[in-house]
Amino acid sequence: MANPIKSQEEILQKLNIQLLNPMQEEAIPLIEQHDNTLLLSPTGTGKTLAFSLPLLDMLNPESEEVQALILVPSRELAIQIEQVIRSMGSGYKVNAVYGGRPVSKDKIEIKHNPAILIGTPGRILDHFNLERFSKASIKTLILDEFDKSLEVGFEEDMKSILDQLPNLEKRILTSATQSVKIPGFVGLAQPTIVNYLDQKLNPKLSLKTVSSPSPNKLDTLVELIQHLGNQQGIVFCNLRNSIQEVSDYLSHHEISHFCFFGTMEQKDREQALIKFRNGSSQLLVATDLAARGIDIPELQFIIHYELPIHEEEFIHRNGRTARVNAKGTAYLLQSKGQSLPDFIKGAQEANISTKASLKPRYWKTLFISGGRRDKISKGDIAGLFFKQGKLNKDQLGRIELKPDCAFVAVPSSLAEALVADLNNSRLKTKKVRIRVLE
Repeated sequence: MANPIKSQEEILQKLNIQLLNPMQEEAIPLIEQHDNTLLLSPTGTGKTLAFSLPLLDMLNPESEEVQALILVPSRELAIQIEQVIRSMGSGYKVNAVYGGRPVSKDKIEIKHNPAILIGTPGRILDHFNLERFSKASIKTLILDEFDKSLEVGFEEDMKSILDQLPNLEKRILTSATQSVKIPGFVGLAQPTIVNYLDQKLNPKLSLKTVSSPSPNKLDTLVELIQHLGNQQGIVFCNLRNSIQEVSDYLSHHEISHFCFFGTMEQKDREQALIKFRNGSSQLLVATDLAARGIDIPELQFIIHYELPIHEEEFIHRNGRTARVNAKGTAYLLQSKGQSLPDFIKGAQEANISTKASLKPRYWKTLFISGGRRDKISKGDIAGLFFKQGKLNKDQLGRIELKPDCAFVAVPSSLAEALVADLNNSRLKTKKVRIRVLE
């Protein structure tokens, strides 16, 4: 049984959020008051918080069954929503299940029913068909980024899932795109619509073109990165082969980066994002998979190494920078004679004549072979590095705690020595292995 925090003010304070944005202010009471809600808002505007806050108020703390189901199109979005809801400290159990990891892990995590279950349609349907829990108490359905789910072919899975939810009372759909038709099987009758997509032209976003003197844009890309210095950003490519080509060239020029694309192993995708979040990597070289639904810090720039084919991709990519109150720049690399698509307007030519020195990355990531399931907390990990590792506060970077492991950012210059000193240390009752994550 949960012992939830009732007050939204308490939750916002715990999340260190001073004020809700206008979209959230409008969406939250409407979601609470209406059975069917369609929330349309650009990437990065806080849709997860907009539906999570009212969702917590809908749950019954006396129930021990699954009460809410959140379907998402990608593993990363499932993980992100799970982290956001957990960080609210509501007391309700929440778990994410998704393809790309062993089903045995799912079974362990949902052995005791979560109040909120998040997952990709394929994996959720697997658990439904195997009847791993009762569906009778699921009264709230959230389809987050539902347009993307339809785009990647989850329609049949979603229909099969909804056919097994006889007691739904509330449906919430979110999207950053307005043009997708909602299938009839969703049952979204006369929805209340919250539409903030007309604000997609972000006044804080600058569009800059960078021309390459030759069809091969790799040298121009390196010049641009050297001009930008040690800022963090994403280099977007359209194809997996392009990512490999760009990655090899950046490695040749000793530019710190990691890759991120759909066919990577799930473990490698998660670790690439962890290292990007904690500053161990300067750049993420990615497909449009990184354009939405992933948890990464505010970025000062993104680079369209390959120009997007559709306007939606352009909007979602750009949504990774100039978020909330910050400014940002989207750079468009053009090869000689290449014109911009019609949907890209207002871009100005960038001046990249100056170069900043690219310093080695300050942070490196350490892997720890113990996590939440071992009753280990972030405080336990910090204590180990402060006391036994002799680090000061400024030398301990971001700590990410997972069910069965943890990741810690430490200064690159101290990483190997810390592994030598701390490997096989005891955290709570578990002796943990610690190694550098390359």
